Amino acid sequence: MSTPPIVLDQSVDDPQAALWFAEPPGFVSLPLDALLAEPGSADAGALRAAVAPLLDAAPGEPARQRFVAQVAQGQQLLSALCGFGTVYCSIGLHRDDVDGRGAATPLFSLLTITWHDTNVAPRAITAARAVTSVSGHSNVARVDLPCGPGVLSETTSAPPPALPPHPLLQIHAHLPHPDCKRIAVFTLSTGAVARRGEYRGVMRQVVESVRFEDPMGVGA
Repeated sequence: MSTPPIVLDQSVDDPQAALWFAEPPGFVSLPLDALLAEPGSADAGALRAAVAPLLDAAPGEPARQRFVAQVAQGQQLLSALCGFGTVYCSIGLHRDDVDGRGAATPLFSLLTITWHDTNVAPRAITAARAVTSVSGHSNVARVDLPCGPGVLSETTSAPPPALPPHPLLQIHAHLPHPDCKRIAVFTLSTGAVARRGEYRGVMRQVVESVRFEDPMGVGA
């Protein structure tokens, strides 16, 4: 199996960036600014142009209306995430071929990054508090990463009403910023609870790549 090529996104040169990381294979980031653009803006026009071919290909008006409703529902979800401080969201699609038995089924997941303000404290203490201050976290592990101390944990809960009625597994990584005033929370969510080991490996791969200083030596 060949190693996927590393592609530098233009965001690597963003002078306003607060952290850098490598997006794992199989994930596609969602352009939050474009999907939540203000009506009449250039981004809103680009979004309309992007979905126009899909609307034109719909078999009839009812199908077009359903598609529009689904897009609106997705925008509401993304807006709610951004309201909680989410600055990044990507969708993961992988083949469930670990066992190598028969046709592989698709596995869906969602990777988000959210910022939270914290009280000033040593970073290791901030990471530990983020997990111990709320109930339900399991498989808690302190990790020493290139970007500093962090904590990995898991939660399993009932899914939101709009999703299939299967348990929702979430792998969390709490990574305090060097300024000791905020913490980046990476969350990998999936309904494939049986693949928690593989998804925990994906999260570990992601957090190993995190940097709070520009890895290219430019920008902020």
